[in-house]
Amino acid sequence: MQPAQKTPDPAETARRARFGKLPERICLEEMVEERAATVPDPAKNTYNADEWLVRYCL
Repeated sequence: MQPAQKTPDPAETARRARFGKLPERICLEEMVEERAATVPDPAKNTYNADEWLVRYCL
């Protein structure tokens, strides 16, 4: 006796078409977005140690 042939279920066929294989791998660089948390302050890096020394110590 041969095993009974199973008729394809339309729901199963649709499910296999949609979820039958894993999605393509993506790189870590594609998952990370880098943005500045705040607007850069132009006055932040204007301190000059030599200027301070000349201004207040000489």
